[in-house]
Amino acid sequence: MKASMTTVKIIAAVAIALLFLTVHLMVPGLFSELYELLRRGDIVETAEYIRSFNEGAVVFSFLLTLFVNALGFPPAIIFSTANTLIFGIVEGITISVVAETVGVTISFLLLRFFFRDAAEKIISKSPRLSKIDKYSGEKGFVVMLIARMVPYVPSALLNALGALSSLSLRDYFIASLIGKFPSTGIEAIIGHDAILHEEDPTRIVVVVVFAIVLIGWAWWYERRIHR
Repeated sequence: MKASMTTVKIIAAVAIALLFLTVHLMVPGLFSELYELLRRGDIVETAEYIRSFNEGAVVFSFLLTLFVNALGFPPAIIFSTANTLIFGIVEGITISVVAETVGVTISFLLLRFFFRDAAEKIISKSPRLSKIDKYSGEKGFVVMLIARMVPYVPSALLNALGALSSLSLRDYFIASLIGKFPSTGIEAIIGHDAILHEEDPTRIVVVVVFAIVLIGWAWWYERRIHR
C-alpha cells in the first residue's frame, strides 16, 4: 500500500511537471515574461500587462492570480491591486477573491496529498502535537477564517498549516473564501488609492464592519457544526 501510494505521488508530480512543460511549449515566452514582471513588482506595469490581453484579460488575470496563490508567492496584493486598476474596485476584488480561493484550495489539496501522511507520523509520536492536531480539526475553521482576514499574512504559510492539520477541505475552502474578502479588500483598496492618489476611508470602514460581521457568523457556524 505504501509503495503504491508512493508511485501515485511520483506520477502526480510528473504530471504537474508535464503541465508546466506543455504551457511553456505552447507559449514559449510566457514564464520568462512573468518572471521579469514579478521580479520588478511594479503594480502599474502588471496591470498594463494584464490589460494587453484585451478581451481575455479577465480570464488571464484570474488564472495568474490563481497560480500565484497556489504557489504561495509573490504577494497576492500585486494582482489584487492590479485587478482594481483594470476592472474597478468591486469587480477587481471579486475576481481576486475567487481566484485566490481557488488557488489556495489547489495548494491545500496538493500539500495534503504529498505531505499529510508524513505529518501524521510525526504527530502520532508527540502527545502535544496530537492535541494541536485534534484542536485544528475542531476549531480550525474559526482560526483559519480569522487568519485569512488579517491583511499581509503570507498565504503560503496558511496553505501549509491548513494542509498539514486536520482541518477539513470544506471548512478550509469556506474559511478561505469568506476570510479573503476583508483582507484582499483592504490590501487592494489601499494599493489602489495609493497609486491613483485617492482617499476614501468609507470603503475601508465598510470592509472592517463586514469583517466583524463575518467573525460573528463564524462563531455561530463553528458552534452549530460542532455541538
